[in-house]
Amino acid sequence: MNTVKPGDGDAAATAIIGLRVRPGLEHEYEAWQQDVNAAAADYPGYLGAEVSPRTSLQPDWTVVYRFDSIAHLQAWINSATRQNLLDTGSRYFDGPGTQQVVRGGVQAPDPLVTVVVTHRVHPDHVDEFLDWQRRMSQEGRTFEGFRGTELFRPIEGLQDEWTTLYRFDSAEHLDAWLTSDARRKLLAEGDRFNEFKLRTIDNSFGSWFAFEENGKAAPPPSETRTAIAVWVGLYPTVVLLTLALSPLGMPLWIGLLVGNLLSSFTMSFLTMPFYVNPLLKRWLRPPPDEPAARNNRIGLGTVAGVTAFWAVLFYLVTTRFWTLP
Repeated sequence: MNTVKPGDGDAAATAIIGLRVRPGLEHEYEAWQQDVNAAAADYPGYLGAEVSPRTSLQPDWTVVYRFDSIAHLQAWINSATRQNLLDTGSRYFDGPGTQQVVRGGVQAPDPLVTVVVTHRVHPDHVDEFLDWQRRMSQEGRTFEGFRGTELFRPIEGLQDEWTTLYRFDSAEHLDAWLTSDARRKLLAEGDRFNEFKLRTIDNSFGSWFAFEENGKAAPPPSETRTAIAVWVGLYPTVVLLTLALSPLGMPLWIGLLVGNLLSSFTMSFLTMPFYVNPLLKRWLRPPPDEPAARNNRIGLGTVAGVTAFWAVLFYLVTTRFWTLP
């Protein structure tokens, strides 16, 4: 558990914002949000932004901003630029949003499923809250799929709530914890802290896109670009492993079992970090000043070119030079 002390003013800061978007306005909202993120990128200390659409677990769209300090994050959050953009985009939202700010070592939500819980705690009850929170975290560690927790103190002048992050390896394991009798019992024991907000964030394939920017791990790209990038890496990986394993003459069921396992490891440790990410980095992480249309032309052109290269190569290998057993 990472507890951040007041006074760590130079620690990196993350804002997690939840927005309820009106049905039918999702595309207009996304275009507007891109403009907002581009404006944020012009502010000092900006490290990155991520937008996650609503899911079955989380009805809000989630926007994550990361800055290198609380001061820089606060300058953006309170800026006239952002306020003007919020005024023009207000028609996209169904009611007010929510916001949590954390600092001191937290990055944008990782590839695991993360639940963000915020509590308002009276100053006289802080020690009791910390003890109760410690027991809550210890109980969470006994559940399958638990991957860690972080606790963050309020930030004077910016945020009054205590914020806790719980991470699990899947939505199913997280749901088992959230609905468990053990957690229900602990919530009853901490009844004076029972006014809280909870948000779940899920990012698939996040660890496959861990670029380093300004010394910080950046959040994953959009879901569409993620899917295309994974496809670019998956095709040559699967074909090469199939060619490598075919001389072993394994039955289909065992061949697919072994091949899928090797594909997962190869994609995570070789294909994505050493082939796809360097190849498509500019498209997956477009510079804020680059026109979107030009970036898409270059990125999709690269995707088409490398895919055609692999298709022609594998056609020649499997039909002209070698026939699979």
